[in-house]
Amino acid sequence: MIQVHNVTKSFEGRIVLDRIEAIFEAGKTNLIIGRSGSGKTVMMKSIVGLLRPDAGEICYDGRNILAMGKTELKSLRREMGMLFQGSALFDSMTVLENVMFPLDMFSHEAARDRRRRALFCLERVNLADAGDLYPSEISGGMMKRAAIARAIALQPKYLLCDEPNSGLDPKTALVIDELIHSITREYHTTTIINTHDMNSVMHIGENIIFIREGVKEWQGSKEQVVSSNNAALNDFIFASDLLRKARELEERQARKG
Repeated sequence: MIQVHNVTKSFEGRIVLDRIEAIFEAGKTNLIIGRSGSGKTVMMKSIVGLLRPDAGEICYDGRNILAMGKTELKSLRREMGMLFQGSALFDSMTVLENVMFPLDMFSHEAARDRRRRALFCLERVNLADAGDLYPSEISGGMMKRAAIARAIALQPKYLLCDEPNSGLDPKTALVIDELIHSITREYHTTTIINTHDMNSVMHIGENIIFIREGVKEWQGSKEQVVSSNNAALNDFIFASDLLRKARELEERQARKG
């Protein structure tokens, strides 16, 4: 579980996060949603320790990341799995070498055991035959799956995903959503997903936090989101749904042409 308490962050006098309170539960897919510029990216960066809030606490199972020294922080990093927006695979490494990278960095196991773990992770994301390929030789969806394999290589307690469906077609995005959701359940991770994809919200949104102009405007499940009477949330959902339908129409027209 990750708890965010009274977190505030400002840049040059402009408040970007305003006394945010949130609980992200273990074994569930926790989503942060909001328009561009709402503060959700700053929220994610604060949670993982890339930005330091001006005030508040961010606790990983009771351990405040903002009060940690270098040794404690390094130990916590080992418990985290990160899935970046652009996959962030190393172009000069094969898919297998990419997955082995965090194991080589942090694991004290023998080389053959690290390789066995990496191969297992590739099999878990249905990429068992892609280990010898380079990122340039695989599709965008396969790159995302390889990035997930790398993120879970160290069997993390916390899985943090930044726009995991960015740049993917709806069908592939659905595969990535389901993969993240099943891994969350299987390993009982505390998974946080930063997204504006309403398909993800309605498919795997077990605990959803909606941020608007730096303020936590609403929190609930995918079942509750459709019946919410929060005007700002409804406007966001309606605008997102229109954008999704427009993109799907463009894709269909492109395929016909």
